[in-house]
Amino acid sequence: MKKYQICTQCVMDTSDSKITFDSRGVCDHCRNYEKNIKPYWKPQENRFDELEELAKKIRKAGKGHDYDCILGLSGGADSSYMAYIAKEVMHLRPLVLVVDTGWNLNVAVENIEKIVKGLDLDMYTEVVNWKEMADLQLSYFKASISSCDQPQDHAIFAGLYNYAVKHHIKYVLTGSNNSTEFVRPPVGILYMNDLTMMKDIHRKYGRVPLRTFPMCGMVKYRVAYRYINGMRRVYPLDYVVYDKEKAQQFLHEKYGWTKYENKHYENVFTRFFEGYYLPHKFGYDTRRNVLSNQILAGTITREEALEILEQPPYDPDQMAQDKEYVAKKMGITEKEFDKIIAKPNKHPEDYKNEMWMIRAGVAVSKLLGMEKRNLRV
Repeated sequence: MKKYQICTQCVMDTSDSKITFDSRGVCDHCRNYEKNIKPYWKPQENRFDELEELAKKIRKAGKGHDYDCILGLSGGADSSYMAYIAKEVMHLRPLVLVVDTGWNLNVAVENIEKIVKGLDLDMYTEVVNWKEMADLQLSYFKASISSCDQPQDHAIFAGLYNYAVKHHIKYVLTGSNNSTEFVRPPVGILYMNDLTMMKDIHRKYGRVPLRTFPMCGMVKYRVAYRYINGMRRVYPLDYVVYDKEKAQQFLHEKYGWTKYENKHYENVFTRFFEGYYLPHKFGYDTRRNVLSNQILAGTITREEALEILEQPPYDPDQMAQDKEYVAKKMGITEKEFDKIIAKPNKHPEDYKNEMWMIRAGVAVSKLLGMEKRNLRV
């Protein structure tokens, strides 16, 4: 077993099985940031000229249509601030798409309503069939794999991309951004968007046919949708100064938006998954990569991050309530859920998967300069 070590610059540690350290104890995430991101990333510089050029392209593509772009809104800070930028800075006519997976907390629903109303946007809500969603998520737990949030994430992004292409909307706006995402969770922990693995796991453990569940494999959205249908994904937050704390304060003051305890905690399933399941079963705390991003971005000190990590991911009483709630909502008892969670850990390689395609895609993206984050697969 690898000896425990934590980076001397950020807070990533050997819970990331592929992490490496140099002679100074600095991890490869930090080295990647210093070499491939910091020289080109200007976090304190608004690139409004470039943003306006992008906006012109989007407005031109949407001329004559009800909407010139579409964006997914979760109620979180990234997507909410992006909606503001799209409407008030880029002067676009976005359609807001909300994918209801059955797990959103009231605070998320309220934030979505506040942003949509405050910006006077049109919204379409796609409701995922609950029996299919619950059966697929329970299948992932039975598979004893770490990426149990994949079904929900996949439904959200597949719903967004499929709707855009079906309704001939060329531009998809996403809240993903360099400011908060250049240190990513280990791919072995959060192994997303693998339709082959999803189908194999459901075939082994599922009971409810996935007749309406939103699906969109990597070949479809990266090749067919991009080169045949002309769908483009764009990242408005990379063109503006994005200090998350200041953005949250702005959203609160202007729209009454409410801040969450942690990133992604607008959703009870994700709160339980990241706050209990991953640390308890796989020993990985997703706060590490979030805090490491903030350290490298200069919005928090390493000492402050370490103090945060000394505290539990969220309130233990709330966690116990969430576990009971998640089990009941998936149709099993808490005792049955505990037995499932206690099963030996498994990994993507234990199921049919598209890892070879992911490796090839990452290699090509890095070769073409399309991906500078430290993705190790």
